[in-house]
Formats: sequence, structure tokens, C-alpha cells
Amino acid sequence: MNVIGVRFKETGKIYYFKANDEKYNYKQKVIVETENGIELGEVGLVNVDKEKENFDQDLREVIRLATDEDMDQHFKNELDAKNAQEICQEKADEYNLNMKIVDCNYTFDRSKLTFYFTSAKRVDFRELVKDLASTFKSRIELRQIGVRDHAKLIKHYGSCGQECCCSRYLTEFEPLSIKCAKDQNISLDPSKISGVCGRLMCCLAYEEDHYLEVKKTMPKYGQTVATEDGEGVVIANNMVRECCKVRIQKDDDETIEKHYKICDLHKTNNN
Repeated sequence: MNVIGVRFKETGKIYYFKANDEKYNYKQKVIVETENGIELGEVGLVNVDKEKENFDQDLREVIRLATDEDMDQHFKNELDAKNAQEICQEKADEYNLNMKIVDCNYTFDRSKLTFYFTSAKRVDFRELVKDLASTFKSRIELRQIGVRDHAKLIKHYGSCGQECCCSRYLTEFEPLSIKCAKDQNISLDPSKISGVCGRLMCCLAYEEDHYLEVKKTMPKYGQTVATEDGEGVVIANNMVRECCKVRIQKDDDETIEKHYKICDLHKTNNN
């Protein structure tokens, strides 16, 4: 089965469609039918290497390659969506709803208009939806998103100096906990491990598996180990360099503190 992957937002989730006998290239614009209506998307994957049984047998088909007229319609939809976003915010304020409209988009065929908003609590927007449906003569959906999704939309820059990973290439968010920072011996100061969204930085997950694997071979703090200079006590671990700092007490009251590779250390019989 000839299958391609299509995304509808930059760095958005990829959805699969049957391409039948047609050949599409990466980054080409295509018109497809989705559960929300007719949409214009961008080819993100071609020649998907998966067996037919891995896909739903009712996988929708690509309608056609997007034409110049289709692109003109798409750009018009984007402009109209920006105007609709402003109108929706004004109406939300009129209904005294504590919500901030952060994005809006039309389906390609304009059969549905979706508004994305943030709010500190649940919002009863039923009357607002009726008002919007009457104004825009279209199906209306209001979708509440979290702070991480909001950051993905507005494309901030992180403390590393680069555009945030979420808006640059991440398609899904992994669950994170403070344990990731502890495993990596990173400062637990919230200002240093939080992204612009106020949540833990996504990059904490990138090397977590490596740190956990190295941690299995690292001696614990206070553990006695044998080195080429004699027995000593581990006083620090460096996960990145995969080495330990060991304090060795000599008979002549001399103290040595030196770094050793994990492979050069041996546990003593006392451990």
C-alpha cells in the first residue's frame, strides 16, 4: 500500500493517507479529506515503510496535489482566521470569559473554524459558540490548550539561544518529572530547569536514558573503591565524562583527591 505522511501545521503531528498510484515528493502541498473536512497539508513522509496491516483499512486517500488556486484559497483562509481570532477575543470579553484566544484556523473548505485558547480554569463557552456560529456561518470548535502547546505556537527562544525545541521540531511532548534533573545532577533551581512555558525543559528527556544507563555502573557517593593509588572514598561523580572523584587517605596523613575513569575502579571487599 502506497502511504504518505501529511502534517497540517509546522512541526505538527503526522497523519497517514493512501496515495494509491500517485507519487508525491517531500514538502509538496496536497489536498486531503479528514474527519474535520477538506484540508490542505504538507507531505512530511514519503514511501512509508510499513506493512498494510499496520494501518487502518479505512485509511483516507489523498484527493490531489494542491494547485495555485488552492494555495491562494489557503492564504485567504489564514488572513480570515486572524480576523476571526480578534473577533472571538472581543466576544469572549463581552461574555466575561477568562480566556485568551491564541490561535485560529479554518479547514480548507471553510466548513469548520477552530479557536485555540488558554485559561487557568475550565470555561463554560456554550453561549460564545452559538454567537460565533451565527457570526461566521460555520461549525465552531473551541479547544483549550496547555502552556506547552501555547509556547509551541508563539515560537520563543530558549536559554540555549535557539528557537524552542517544541516549535522547531518536536511533534509530541514527553512526560517529564523533577527526577530527570536529579538523575543528571542538575541544579533544581526552577529558573534554570524550566522553559519559557514555565514547565520543565523538554531537553531534560534527551539524555535521560544515557544517564540512567551510566548510573548503573557508577559507584555511589561514599563508596570505597580500589584505584591505582590505593583505596579511597568516592566524593563526586561525573556522568558525562563517566569518571569519579576519589579521596585517598595516605598513611603519612597525606590526602589525595583525583579523578578516575569508571573502568579503572574496582570495588573493595568491604562493599
